[in-house]
Amino acid sequence: MMVVRWVVGWALFAFSLGAWALSPYIQGDPVAGANVQAIASAVEGKLKNGGFKVVGKYFPKGLAGYGVVIVTDDAMLEEIGAAGGHAVLGAAIRVGVKADGTVTYNNPEYWYRAYFRNGFTKREGAVKALQGKLESALGSVKGVGGDEDPKNLANYRYMIGMERIDSYKNKLVEAASFNEAVKTVRDNLGKGAGKASLVYEVVMPNRKLAVFGVGMQDDGEWIKKIEMQNSVAGLPYEIYVIDKEIGAPHGRFRIALAFPDVGMGQFMRISTLPNNILDTMGAIAGVEKSSSQEAWQ
Repeated sequence: MMVVRWVVGWALFAFSLGAWALSPYIQGDPVAGANVQAIASAVEGKLKNGGFKVVGKYFPKGLAGYGVVIVTDDAMLEEIGAAGGHAVLGAAIRVGVKADGTVTYNNPEYWYRAYFRNGFTKREGAVKALQGKLESALGSVKGVGGDEDPKNLANYRYMIGMERIDSYKNKLVEAASFNEAVKTVRDNLGKGAGKASLVYEVVMPNRKLAVFGVGMQDDGEWIKKIEMQNSVAGLPYEIYVIDKEIGAPHGRFRIALAFPDVGMGQFMRISTLPNNILDTMGAIAGVEKSSSQEAWQ
């Protein structure tokens, strides 16, 4: 009898942990359309009607049938501006679409626990309001993409020794001013530096904060290698400006945060990706590879 009680107790404990776990994405209501571009346009319309501003769309090369619609929300931008720093990474809200009509979007609680960190409690009401707004526009079926204990997100890292959101390794270069940093990123993306393309930009000059979505040439290939196509709302990658500093979240942080359900074996398939990202982001920031490569390793 004691053994039965222990087993039942442990099962309830495990269930309670699972009940509190957060998924990085929420699956919305399906959308009808002839192809992924048509579905993306339908989702774009829903988001606009829901009060969001569409700032970009992304259809990664080598990933036919998948896309991402990127939006901003004025109320959340106010919170991000007030928080400052790496919270700027949360300025863009990503919505993944698939040719079969599947829609998934960033789970606000998951991402803003990671971005606001210890300041999350102060802004929890705003996060819940955004979540309700997204659910109203897109529906809410279930959480997808993995599970993470909410307590881990403020100081998230995939495993001991790996980088967190505020790692010193994020820094690429310091410009003469905020405006010069923004101009550098814009100009280099415009020239196709690092074989990358601009997907979106959100610039808050009064807060000296900016973030740019970067489409990398091999996005479709590496996301297939870790079998995370259905979590396409984890794309695109970001490069940011905080005051005069140009930086990018370290690959070992950003990829793991977006795809927490991926095992170590899957991550080893893309073991060179963090340095590839560094090369791309460094080129966009105007940094010579040799001056920053060692810092990321």
